[in-house]
Amino acid sequence: MAPSEESGRGAGSSPGRLRVDATCVIDASEISWRFSTSGGPGGQHANKAATRAEARFDVEASPSLTPSQRDRLLDALGSPVVVVVDDTRSQARNRDLAVERLLARLATGLHRDPPRKRTKPSKASVARRVEAKRRRSDTKRDRARPRAED
Repeated sequence: MAPSEESGRGAGSSPGRLRVDATCVIDASEISWRFSTSGGPGGQHANKAATRAEARFDVEASPSLTPSQRDRLLDALGSPVVVVVDDTRSQARNRDLAVERLLARLATGLHRDPPRKRTKPSKASVARRVEAKRRRSDTKRDRARPRAED
């Protein structure tokens, strides 16, 4: 079982459910798979074994997502979200890696930064800034050409 797959024990979870983040759980059956040869060097194994795994998740058609989650994912990632893995010689390991990467991409797409809290500069920092401006102004004024009336 993949580390991101829930074990079936717990509130409202069952085997085959994948946790994306604290608010989103998708059904493993919503991921469609394609397997092909990975290509590259490796001789007969690479040419004959279908170890390259392609995971495809259709955001628009997913019943597991709320409308706000769907909109956020469509804006961030589009539809469908596709992950291709051919890192190892094992189809099972590539499949597990594809699930991990797909869940990570979905979690990134769902992430929302907290709103920025505006802060006010302290009185001391305002005073330092004004003093620095006054000193700089004095320096520039001292560099100027003397006027005839001085």
